[in-house]
Amino acid sequence: MVPALPRVGLAEVLRRHGPAYLAAHPLSVAKAKVWRAIVACRTVALGGHVQTCEACGTTRHVYHSCRNRHCPLCQTRAKEAWLAARQREVLPVAYFHLVFTLPHDLNGLIGQCPRALYEILFGAVSATLTEFAANPRWLGGTAAFSLVLHTWKQDLARHVHLHALVPGGALKADGQWVAAKRGFLFPIEALSQVFRGKFVAALKAAHPGGKLQQAGLADRAWRDLLARLYVHDWVVYAKEPLGGPAQVLDYLARYTHRVAISNERILGMQGDTVSVRVRDWTQGNRRRTLSVPAQTFIERFLLHVLPKGFKRIRHYGLLGPAGKAAKLAQARAALSAPAPDPRVVESVEAFLHRIDRIEWSRCPHCGKGRFVPTAPIAPAPMRLLHLRGPP
Repeated sequence: MVPALPRVGLAEVLRRHGPAYLAAHPLSVAKAKVWRAIVACRTVALGGHVQTCEACGTTRHVYHSCRNRHCPLCQTRAKEAWLAARQREVLPVAYFHLVFTLPHDLNGLIGQCPRALYEILFGAVSATLTEFAANPRWLGGTAAFSLVLHTWKQDLARHVHLHALVPGGALKADGQWVAAKRGFLFPIEALSQVFRGKFVAALKAAHPGGKLQQAGLADRAWRDLLARLYVHDWVVYAKEPLGGPAQVLDYLARYTHRVAISNERILGMQGDTVSVRVRDWTQGNRRRTLSVPAQTFIERFLLHVLPKGFKRIRHYGLLGPAGKAAKLAQARAALSAPAPDPRVVESVEAFLHRIDRIEWSRCPHCGKGRFVPTAPIAPAPMRLLHLRGPP
């Protein structure tokens, strides 16, 4: 039997193998910021506070989180807070989960112009869903949907796709709610064709306008790329309809604040190799261990650092920021649904208890007292790697 490797996290991989990677790979400003945040997260570099048990006097040091959206340690609380806000917006209808995937022929262009390609993707998907919802053949109204960008596969290779969560119906201009028919939302083949058409049209419009100028594609390479985009049908995947609001929120939680790699999937390091757990879809979704060189692991992780300020979760239709409260109220009235409970936001203590699943403040030594903050811990300089910027 092969002995189990000691469990490590993403930060430890970056600390141990970072010097060799950085010696040959300058980082952009955005990637350097993410790197520093992950390495410093919950360490003395960010400071914290001392907690003392009121009963037995036991102390512990609690360090601050980096709160970076790419950090695997900082997503649980952000996810739960985001979902608490979404409880006010879920409608009492069945929901559909659609996935719009870009062909891998675009991966090179995405690597050079990520912001432009991601914006085109959001625009094409939102326009496609809005158009189908407005079509009287399907719904004939205004839909409400959320889009979440993911850019990875299980092995951290680039795989750009949008998850769309869509209520099974739409609000008509006369204030009536029309439900999805025939047990499905929209025909997948038609969605795929319209999605591809809108994306390629936007891509062509961006090429001479300068948004893709940094890619430096020659005319022949550009024509070859466009031709390859029509060789195969684009993938739009529809999962089974979801149930009520509770199931929808639980399901949505799996996608909203997921990062490219969680610490639970990093099984260990041995020499210059990092082992991760992956699901093999070709083998019935079975779990297996994948070992890759540490330099390859780091390079793949950095593929998924988003451009500065880019919003990877967006809302449209009835959920769009313009007049959302009034539109949702109108939809609830059409569905004869009550207004959301204004007490949906929990107390801090209840929130921490629920997401940690333990009594975090109770002392494990005496089992009676509770930890309370007693002194601050000032941030202390750490020897962080020097992250070189692009030449």
